[in-house]
Amino acid sequence: MEAFRRRKPPASDYEPLPSTEPLDNDENSKEYKPDKITSKKLLAFWHDYQDFLIPFGFTILSFWTRFYLISLSKLVVWDEAHFGKFGSHYLKREFYFDVHPPLGKMLVGLAGLLSGYDGSFDFKSGDPYPENVNYFVMRLFLASFGAWMTPLAYFTAIELDYSQHAVALVALMVLLDTAYIAISRFILLDSMLLFFTLTTVYCLTKFHNERNNPFSIDWWTWLSLTGISIGCVSSVKWVGLFVTALVGFYTIEDLWEKFGDLTIPKIVYLQHWVARIGCLIILPITLYILSFVIHFAILSNSGPGDAQMSSLFQASLNGNDFDQNPLKLAYGSKITLKNMGYGGGLLHSHVQTFPTGSEQQQVTCYHHKDNNNEWFVKKPREIKWSEEDEIEFVKNGDSIRLLHVQTGRNLHSHPVAAPITKSQWEVSCYGNETIGDYNDYWVVEVLDDVHEKDIQHVHSLTSRIRFRHQPLGCYLRAANVVLPQWGFKQVEVTCDKTNNTRDAYTHWNIERHWNDKLPPAPRAKYRSKFLHDFWHLNVAMYTSNNALVPDPDKEDNLASTPGQWPILEVGLRMCSWADDVVKYFLLGNPVVWWSGTLSLALYVIVLGWYLVRRQRQYQDFASPARWNHFLYIGKICVLGWLLHYIPFFIMGRVTYLHHYFPALYFSILLVGFIFDHFTSAFNRNTRNAIFGFAYVLVIVVFWYFKDIAFGMDYPSKFVDCSFQRLVSVAWACRRQQKLMNSCLKQYTTQEEQDKLKLQFISEKRNQEKKKSDGKDENPGTTSFGNDS
Repeated sequence: MEAFRRRKPPASDYEPLPSTEPLDNDENSKEYKPDKITSKKLLAFWHDYQDFLIPFGFTILSFWTRFYLISLSKLVVWDEAHFGKFGSHYLKREFYFDVHPPLGKMLVGLAGLLSGYDGSFDFKSGDPYPENVNYFVMRLFLASFGAWMTPLAYFTAIELDYSQHAVALVALMVLLDTAYIAISRFILLDSMLLFFTLTTVYCLTKFHNERNNPFSIDWWTWLSLTGISIGCVSSVKWVGLFVTALVGFYTIEDLWEKFGDLTIPKIVYLQHWVARIGCLIILPITLYILSFVIHFAILSNSGPGDAQMSSLFQASLNGNDFDQNPLKLAYGSKITLKNMGYGGGLLHSHVQTFPTGSEQQQVTCYHHKDNNNEWFVKKPREIKWSEEDEIEFVKNGDSIRLLHVQTGRNLHSHPVAAPITKSQWEVSCYGNETIGDYNDYWVVEVLDDVHEKDIQHVHSLTSRIRFRHQPLGCYLRAANVVLPQWGFKQVEVTCDKTNNTRDAYTHWNIERHWNDKLPPAPRAKYRSKFLHDFWHLNVAMYTSNNALVPDPDKEDNLASTPGQWPILEVGLRMCSWADDVVKYFLLGNPVVWWSGTLSLALYVIVLGWYLVRRQRQYQDFASPARWNHFLYIGKICVLGWLLHYIPFFIMGRVTYLHHYFPALYFSILLVGFIFDHFTSAFNRNTRNAIFGFAYVLVIVVFWYFKDIAFGMDYPSKFVDCSFQRLVSVAWACRRQQKLMNSCLKQYTTQEEQDKLKLQFISEKRNQEKKKSDGKDENPGTTSFGNDS
């Protein structure tokens, strides 16, 4: 409310409401006619309540743009196939695995719960929603996060001390960006990510404006809310760590400046440190961990993500068959081996061979359960043994062979460098039951047992064991190093030359155990420690996220590079382009995106100009406070943009257009400041004209592009592709063929592409013929041209 009060005009600027005029009477002399509303009264009302009416109007419009025709497509659109399915797992309480933290997906599950959904739908991409899935309510729930972005942007601009014109411009850009609208309308995580990113920035600016009132109630409130927002945004996607870094840089600078202020007592300075550590570090970490506590508590049943977790964790889930495991490992048993390092998988092999090195059969670690994870435990060939013999248990120090069940080859190592970790030896599969050598032998070393006191025998689930290669003395190890595509992005397995008993990646346990001659183990309630499971899952998320790298052998038409984003060179087709499908295309409002990029460049240029002039003792600002404010805006907007943009150049993972959306917000904030800065010396009418032109331009371009966000429910051939040509006007020097190929990529089948390519060529020839005859009524336009 203080923001409202701050912008209330002085009383001299308006007149008070006049007294009420006499009411007219009807024929019965009863008063019934209210006073007429005059323009003066309306103007006075506007002056009194404009600080409420303007943001309220923006909020209403924001909800309308996010909710309008939200149920038009009755199909599973784009990544609804992933996140809708994750919401189903929460409703069925089935454990699953994903590369993102759980808060956003739990909110998707909550949306399903509120809509009455029971979790039974598979959410296959492009499938129609059945009657028992109220996708309309689920989309509304998640779109509301996107709707709150506009008022958050409005009040953030106020806290940044923008003029009313600039505040409205920032809010209008967030309101009418077609990319923000489109991404908010489906069952996705991005609306929540953007919402919590904006709340973090807003709370940070509020806290900054309380810097002169340290340890007041408002100071503590906004510092705590900043920490809560950090915890929430980081619990939706790890991209939230970028805005966390922005808060971190701000805090470091703030504390450094206070360190140089000798008027601050040492005990007070220490209290500033304690307050920030508690609110900006401990509080967010607590919220992040709490999201996983709730995640584990809800997902109590066995599900498709079990293999990502430790064997003891899986044993605590309802519905698994671990209670059928025999207790002690015996020769002739069939087993699966789980690596006990964080993010560890199951020892795995398949018929494919290494392309280099020995070129023998690959051995990897795999995070999904299948038959290629199964191994027979055999004695060395020199020892006569038959499966008909009496049961003999494997003991600590025994030499064994591990025979791959599906291919019949032996787990093997030799002095050949591993394919990725060249300092270690390669592990492969070689020979068979009768053919082999000493390199097939592994010595079992039992380190300890979490449940049994007996460490002379190997127990299912609970024994922590290592496998030492008998001839080489190296240890079987899987350290989350991801193989290239020829290894199906699975984890490299090596033979480690160092004898480090503390290296968890050389530790293994028996996860599944089959032996018809042995009874199941006595039923016990195994439970792993929460912090171990929490860390294990986060390492698995990190490893899997790093494996999402572009495949050079496949063309991903939806992927894009970071260099294409600020200039809006690409869009993203969100669904099939069939005639009977409602079509959506993720493409921003060009005015918003291009002005944001231009503002970043202008700010850097102007900053350099001012720095040079200041060095020559010129004073371009009326006071040091105005110069500090100029720098402060750069720290929030430019640094915020850099932190959300530059990391994608460093990441090896595949990138898409929507990864730019958080960075876009900071460029939009900077647009308002640049307009204010360059128009501050103009008179009122000139400023009104400049800002009015900007408002109209944003609105007109939005209206031109609106269908790509609200949905195009007409056949592809009627879709006007002129919006793509508008976006491509800056790239007019590019060859027409490149534009045609870009358009063709958006179509789903090769047949469609070939047909449209012929249509394009034919129509272009017709245009050229008309042009030569002087009959070209609409040059440059074809019925082809859907880059959507």
